[in-house]
Amino acid sequence: MLRTGSVPAHRVTYGGAVTLAPRTTAPRRPSAVSPPDDVRLPPLSAVLAGLLSIAAGLLCRFAFPDPGWWPLAPVAVAAFTLACWGRSARQGAVLGLLFGLAFFVPLLSWSGVYVGAVPWFALATLQSLYVALLGAAMPTALRWAARRHGGVAALVVACLWVGQEALRDRTPYGGFPWARLAFSQAGSPFGHLAALGGAPLVTFAVALAGAALTVALVRARQGATGRPGATRAGVATVLVVVSGLAVPLPTAGQGVRVAGIQGDVPEAGLDFNVERRAVLDNHARVTRELADRVASGQTPAPDLVVWPENGSDLDPFLQDDARGVIDGAVDAIGAPTLVGAVLRRPTDHLTNASIVWTPGTGPGELYAKRHPVPFAEYIPSRSFYRRLSSKVDLVREDFVAGDRVGTLDLGPAKVGVAICFEVAYDNLVRDTVRAGADLLVVQTNNATFGRTDEAVQQLAMSRLRAIEHGRAVAHVSTVGVSALIAPDGTVLSRSRLFEPAILDAELPLRHEMTWADRLGAWPEGLLVALGLIGLGGVLVRRRTETGLRRPAADGSLADR
Repeated sequence: MLRTGSVPAHRVTYGGAVTLAPRTTAPRRPSAVSPPDDVRLPPLSAVLAGLLSIAAGLLCRFAFPDPGWWPLAPVAVAAFTLACWGRSARQGAVLGLLFGLAFFVPLLSWSGVYVGAVPWFALATLQSLYVALLGAAMPTALRWAARRHGGVAALVVACLWVGQEALRDRTPYGGFPWARLAFSQAGSPFGHLAALGGAPLVTFAVALAGAALTVALVRARQGATGRPGATRAGVATVLVVVSGLAVPLPTAGQGVRVAGIQGDVPEAGLDFNVERRAVLDNHARVTRELADRVASGQTPAPDLVVWPENGSDLDPFLQDDARGVIDGAVDAIGAPTLVGAVLRRPTDHLTNASIVWTPGTGPGELYAKRHPVPFAEYIPSRSFYRRLSSKVDLVREDFVAGDRVGTLDLGPAKVGVAICFEVAYDNLVRDTVRAGADLLVVQTNNATFGRTDEAVQQLAMSRLRAIEHGRAVAHVSTVGVSALIAPDGTVLSRSRLFEPAILDAELPLRHEMTWADRLGAWPEGLLVALGLIGLGGVLVRRRTETGLRRPAADGSLADR
């Protein structure tokens, strides 16, 4: 293209002569690359964005028990979204890492109580890297807002949160689903949505409310031209928050009397089971105390009894004295009892098991934990990790995984069993309900985490599972916190940490499947796909716009 002065010219041919004439063109429509005025917002300074990301991570931590201030979760998402507004992908990744460290380091402090800071910080850093990946994608997702599509931007951001958690839940070594946004919402309106789409839908709703709040704030800041958009975004935020209240949470069902036995341990820590016979004796003694109460008419007789994980660390199939203690306690209470025990099977490994123990009959069918915890119940690549820390040898023998769904007949109930951290995995709990479980049981041992928030964080997961599957839950720990939970997530009976306790309540047996049970992993898969499509839409549009505006020989731009 040629220029004469400041007026563009083009070639005009008359006969064989070539002359220059001014170009006359219609005014060019502004490129969509430039954001409209009503959504243009300069990004925060790098320092302010970093501080805001750290503050957001801390807010998110306090959304989880304790204290469990659930409204802080969407506020944290909103603050992090605002920090990422207008940044590059690299800057977003750094902000995500800051958010993750501020969130996971304090939340997972229980993981280093007895093994030191190195495993604690390693776990927190690994989890933070997933949030860094989310942060790298956030600026691209927010470009939808720069094209007057604030609602689309909020939707894509929420889907990306689900995608980040889906990846973190599965990798590495089977994943670590702790600290999903959903697990902070068992007592909130968001929690009701678990009955429709499980934990992924709850996370989506929390993140959507937070992202929509950011869009509302940004549009409000634009002045008069942005106020209608701000109002719509604000209304959308409120609707998302209260939407869960429209989801019914039925609790009716045939009632059964359930007793949970919390026997306590001689001392907290990694050596809680050094006096293994003492731990077994504690649970047998508390069971006999319950039998005495029943005999005296103080307490109704239970239809079934639940012991916790590690109720017996002596293998009752190999040690006659351990079997005798359990036989005596179960015969005394006169009700089928689910006993958590460590078995030496196969002979060179261990199995974390739940055993149905019947009065007068003894042990029957059992469930072997399907997802042993890496670095706690087994050490993957032990020789490699030993070079990093000798602490790996605290796990002297590896546990092996079971291969059957945890559904067991326990007296009048068909219980779906999750052992300890298994309650965090969607599929492991859902499989039991689909296999016919009408009551959920979570057997856990929190002795190795001392007086930290690990126990109440795990209890929050059981509350959300109750809502998700419409099933009552018996959540029983060696040392607490134990609880009996109604199908709507309400805690009916609860113990305190590190003291013997008997929990007793009537829980309904329910057979109806929720939408979450029917749909399975489809809601999560759909939300992840939508997030990726949203990102792809921005990238494709950017490439198209770039291609339509090519540089000319003199450096000016011309349409193709």
